[in-house]
Amino acid sequence: MNRLYRSLVALGAGFGGLAVSFSVSAESAQPAKPDVARGQAIATQVCAACHAADGNSVGAAFPKLAGQHAEYIVKQLKDYKTQPDAKAPVRNNPIMADIAGALNEQDMINVAAYFASQKAKPNFVRDKNDVALGQKIYRGGIADKGVPACAACHGATGMGIPVQYPRLSYQWGDYTVAQLNAFASGQRNNSEPMHATSSRLNDAEMKAVADYIAGLH
Repeated sequence: MNRLYRSLVALGAGFGGLAVSFSVSAESAQPAKPDVARGQAIATQVCAACHAADGNSVGAAFPKLAGQHAEYIVKQLKDYKTQPDAKAPVRNNPIMADIAGALNEQDMINVAAYFASQKAKPNFVRDKNDVALGQKIYRGGIADKGVPACAACHGATGMGIPVQYPRLSYQWGDYTVAQLNAFASGQRNNSEPMHATSSRLNDAEMKAVADYIAGLH
C-alpha cells in the first residue's frame, strides 16, 4: 500500500485493502486498447467505496458511472488533475484529485471502459410536481432566459454524446442539482456552456429538470 492510499484511508474514504496491482507510474507508455478486466480490478479496489463496484452508486453524494461514456469518464479524470500550465484543476475535488493523480492514462482508459460496459440501474422522478416543468426545460429550454433545451446536447433520452456530453439518464437528481450549482458558481469550471446555462436557472428550475432527468430513459 503506497503513501497515497494510506492518506486516502486516513481521510476516511473507505478504500480498505488497497493491495492494488495496476500501474500508477506517471510515465506511461502509449495507451493500448482498453483492458476491461484490469479496469474492473481498479473499480473494485479503488472506486467501489463511493461509486459501487458496478458504477451504480447507492446515494446522490456520488454520481452513477454505470453506462457512462468511457471517453467522458477519461476526460473528467484528467480534469481532476492540475495541468502543467494551470494553477488548479478545472474540477476541484481533493479526494478525486488524489485518485486521478495515481492513475496513468492507460489506467483511466481501462476503468472508464469497465464502467461504460455496466448497465445503469433505473431511477425515478421523486416529485410528480416536477415533471411538467422539468420536461419543458429538458426538451424545450427557457427561451426568455436564454436557456437551451438540454436534449439538444444530451439527447432526447439523456444518452448524451461521447467526450462532449455525458449520459444523464437515471442519474441521481440531487447529484445533478449539485453539479448545476457548481457550474453556476464557477466551482466546476470545465464547461463554459454549462456555466452559462446553469447560471440562468433558479433553484426550482434546477430541481425540476434534475428530477425529470432521474427518470429519463
